[in-house]
Amino acid sequence: MPALMPTEITGEVVWIGAVPDRDASLRSARMDAAKLTYAGIPGEAHGGLTRPACVRVRSQYPVGTEIRNVRQLSVMSAEELAEVAADCGMDAFDPAHVGASLIISGIPDFTHLPPSSRLQFPDGSSIVIDMENRPCHLPAKVINADIPGAGDKFKAAAKGKRGVTAWVEREGRISIGDAVRLHVPDQRAWQP
Repeated sequence: MPALMPTEITGEVVWIGAVPDRDASLRSARMDAAKLTYAGIPGEAHGGLTRPACVRVRSQYPVGTEIRNVRQLSVMSAEELAEVAADCGMDAFDPAHVGASLIISGIPDFTHLPPSSRLQFPDGSSIVIDMENRPCHLPAKVINADIPGAGDKFKAAAKGKRGVTAWVEREGRISIGDAVRLHVPDQRAWQP
């Protein structure tokens, strides 16, 4: 019996990017297509099979501890990003400002997709949703460099709309315009 159920919900890849040097800037470089490997997008600063633990998991591990990298990709919703832009007083939001890997349109309530959901692309490649990507102060500097003052509003504006982190489950190639199908875990909500 399958544990993941395909849904009728499909989206579209509308933006692809990679952060080439996280120490230099959070800004991602736009691409028309990307290879997905088990380590993420080649050349992406967040890639790799493992990563040092960060503040997101400090309740489990000391910062710097080597752990499995389930944060290879930063995936956001085009619709939610438009809402963030409006709340920041911007006409539009450049996904490069937040180090986005993928922007998907057409999937509702994207930031709150159930952990372990899959997004599957036409060639069969797929990514696994780890969890909500909480907004932080780091994009403010990048945003403010292009639109002074707008970055200062980002963290509050992006609450509940910052997208998700994800990792590659099946390798392949993705392109702008690709359809992506949502698969969700077949389980009831947790009731402690």
